[in-house]
Amino acid sequence: MQQLIRAKEGARVRIKICGITNERDALGAIEAGADALGLNTWRGSKRWVDLEDAREWVAALPPFVTRVALCVNESLAGAQRYASLPGVDCLQFHGEESRELCAEMARAGHPFIRALRLPEARDWSAELSGWSTRHLLLDAYVPGAYGGTGARVDWGLAAQAVSDFPDLSITLAGGLDPENVAEAVRRVAPYAVDVASGVESAPGRKDVAKMRDFVQAVRGA
Repeated sequence: MQQLIRAKEGARVRIKICGITNERDALGAIEAGADALGLNTWRGSKRWVDLEDAREWVAALPPFVTRVALCVNESLAGAQRYASLPGVDCLQFHGEESRELCAEMARAGHPFIRALRLPEARDWSAELSGWSTRHLLLDAYVPGAYGGTGARVDWGLAAQAVSDFPDLSITLAGGLDPENVAEAVRRVAPYAVDVASGVESAPGRKDVAKMRDFVQAVRGA
């Protein structure tokens, strides 16, 4: 896994393109300049991909990109199974996974990102500790949904989280697209940004031009 350590001031913001469902989109995202690809294992998602069926092309992707398997309310055994698949570098927990499950994964040496879906008006600070990882992702809260909704996080709260917790590597997600991501980067100064619906032609199908525009906007910011 590429080390997801907090960027020093002046370092470039990393880019994760999530909801990759096929090899063509994966290669298009890499060519556009993505640092990481998200592969959604939750069957309730429009962007679900069967990693058992996809394991061959996922494992064959170029080595200098982090392949992240996104899990939603997966059991410990299931999470460990995904972590052991060829080509999976990292997991992302995007449901109501407990701190205890995260601690077990950390003890087993499996790298992971903990996504937090919090209502806009809620204080982040009480939620950002105790996850056995320094790699957190802030996403918008939409009842019954687990990412990919296009809803936007409160950037002011996200910026406060980045400022108050300098030892954490915080990824900003939620409602980002090529038109607004530069402003988001300037206002929040996250370690990384994450996009799914903002670079699609349809749910689960990426738009190559939008991916390129997104990456260029982040680099320009």
